[in-house]
Amino acid sequence: MRIARFSIDGNVAFGAVEAAEGTDGGEGDGVTAGHDGLVINIMKGIPFADFELSGTRVPLDKVRLLPPVLPNKVVAIGRNYADHAKELGHEVPTAPWAFFKPSTSVIGHGDPIVYPSFSQEVHHEAELAVVISRLCREVPRERVRDVILGYTCANDVTARDTQRTEKQWARAKGFDSSCPLGPWIETDLDPSDLAVTATVNGELRQAGRTAQMINSIEDLIVNITEAMTLLPGDVLLTGTPAGVGPIRPGDEVSVTVEGIGTLTNKVVARS
Repeated sequence: MRIARFSIDGNVAFGAVEAAEGTDGGEGDGVTAGHDGLVINIMKGIPFADFELSGTRVPLDKVRLLPPVLPNKVVAIGRNYADHAKELGHEVPTAPWAFFKPSTSVIGHGDPIVYPSFSQEVHHEAELAVVISRLCREVPRERVRDVILGYTCANDVTARDTQRTEKQWARAKGFDSSCPLGPWIETDLDPSDLAVTATVNGELRQAGRTAQMINSIEDLIVNITEAMTLLPGDVLLTGTPAGVGPIRPGDEVSVTVEGIGTLTNKVVARS
């Protein structure tokens, strides 16, 4: 199931993204599909508890997609692809290297990435993100899949010059709009070997596969939950492949993860 969070007519809800039965007139359900042939079946309830689909469908292009979750915390993993560590001149960590991005950094598909005033070198970082389904602590490896709701696309936008000059990454990685997520959550997916790409203005910049990760998703969740409790809707960023590079106001950045979709955001100057 593809689960989206969206707003329509001032109301916010979750829904299942579905292919319409007919794209020329909504054959079978009376709904005219969006331009990409997709509709949202509005959910009764939330995906972290019991829910059912209402059967009320609206075209995807008639709603505004929001960040698929509003996480209490985003736990991100640095240098989880060897080629990315090497391209920045860093050693590969011997254990998962975690940092945080605040909830205020999260934006959704189509929202602007606002270039921070304190940086002159902002980079894109395409990533697979994991969405947690339930409260969990000290998760054993064999139970990791039980605490995962699904997966989405992420862009770990980074003020690279600030990252180099400040010992902590809080400003470099945590500024407002530095964590685009979306466009939705895919629940039925094997994450072990997926293509992860980034384009800027249509030019391919990053192309890797999740099979290249040093630490698997199981490794990461076991490691993190040894130290802290994860809550429903928390997000884990799993690292970025090689090819990171600069973005500037006016650029359009797209992150695509195989089996999920494409997350697109434009970069704008701070007004």
